Amino acid sequence: MRSLHVADTNGTAFDIVVLGGGSGGYAAALRAAQLGKSVALVEADKVGGTCLHVGCIPTKALLHAAELADHAREGAHYGVHTTLEKIDMAGVNEYKATVIGRLYKGLQGLIKSRNITVFEGYGKLVAKDTVEVDGQRITGQNIILGTGSYARTLPGLEIGGRVITSDQALQLDWVPKSVIVLGGGVIGSEFASVWKSFGADVTIIEALPHLVANEDEALSKAFERQFRKRGITFNLGVRFAGVTQDDNGVHVSLEDGKTFDAELLLVAVGRGPRTSGLGYEDQGITLDRGFVITNDRLHTGVGNIYAVGDIVPGLQLAHRGFAQGIFVAEEIAGLNPATIVESGIPRVTYSDPEVASVGLTEARAKEVHGADNVEILEYNLGGNGKSQILGTQGFVKLVRQKDGPVIGVHMIGARVGELIGEGQLIVNWEAYPEDVASLVHAHPTQNEALGEAHLALAGKPLHAHN
Repeated sequence: MRSLHVADTNGTAFDIVVLGGGSGGYAAALRAAQLGKSVALVEADKVGGTCLHVGCIPTKALLHAAELADHAREGAHYGVHTTLEKIDMAGVNEYKATVIGRLYKGLQGLIKSRNITVFEGYGKLVAKDTVEVDGQRITGQNIILGTGSYARTLPGLEIGGRVITSDQALQLDWVPKSVIVLGGGVIGSEFASVWKSFGADVTIIEALPHLVANEDEALSKAFERQFRKRGITFNLGVRFAGVTQDDNGVHVSLEDGKTFDAELLLVAVGRGPRTSGLGYEDQGITLDRGFVITNDRLHTGVGNIYAVGDIVPGLQLAHRGFAQGIFVAEEIAGLNPATIVESGIPRVTYSDPEVASVGLTEARAKEVHGADNVEILEYNLGGNGKSQILGTQGFVKLVRQKDGPVIGVHMIGARVGELIGEGQLIVNWEAYPEDVASLVHAHPTQNEALGEAHLALAGKPLHAHN
């Protein structure tokens, strides 16, 4: 095995051993080192994990290229007569790789500057305080498990040939003429958006009643309308039955007998926790469907072992894992950090249109507080100057506890992911509509839409028919 900047002697001891170098693991390592702890970081592949190499960053690079393709097609609408000559996937992939490479190099430099010892190899928990990497044992007073996730499939649905996951989709060097996307959540919707912009015919198959079904229902319905306008077709509420493939493509059947044909089938049914065969259960750690069960302080209940990121039940988001990594490092250092409220973590789907939300949906708020104790307001982006300039449609939906703070912010439209930062502050700092209404939002920005929505909810609407 190979390790970086450490003498590879058995029995090497550290304050903290982090198993997994993804968003949660490397954040824990960086923060712990910053707090004066000696840290070993064990990673079988590349530091940065799924997010940097086969997830968030490469998919968003593809989505940016897709946005440019749409702008080229639609330039005449703005008086700029452009045409789209072709999609050069070799060039797109080179651009994507350049972005990843720069971020990866920067992350490696950060880790080296903090004197974190990196062990490159497949790590396994072999004792409550020990990780073994290719025969070498590394002992830690504390262990942090952050082994991440993998692209799931369905029972009996084998990946191979024309049936692919996001891992293979990111490596395609050609644009398919037609694609069936199995799964209408974040991953499936983002790839559907990319491929449609690149010129493919796209059909989404989703067993749940809506696309992006974890979002507020109003967002899901608006999202479906805009996908339909783009020519993305979808079939909702019926489960997948099977697929066959041949030289001509894939042939997908549903439980109601419907069939669909395309060049490729993308399986985007979520991500599973990467915990199998890593020794967790052998050390007494509780797993549920592969997920590591922890308390609200991310402790596993065994020794000084914590878990972070996608292996912990809940939202599978890079920024959640990142926050959890920082939390655990500070917990180990005795700083007693505030626990992370899951509903206060922002969520973004980076398709066209974008969907961004934080806090409780209308349905969940009514479950928690009672239907009579919840107020709702929608502000349409039609009244927002910058949205008109961008040519986007959508709205901001606020969920408020009656006579109380705003407990949910839900948005759909171009670039609304960039607005969720203020939404996060509003929800997590329990702001009242009057608090936000008194803030001055720059004009013309889409950010004004948040200000206008809160003005309306505070009872003094201006650019809104409320």
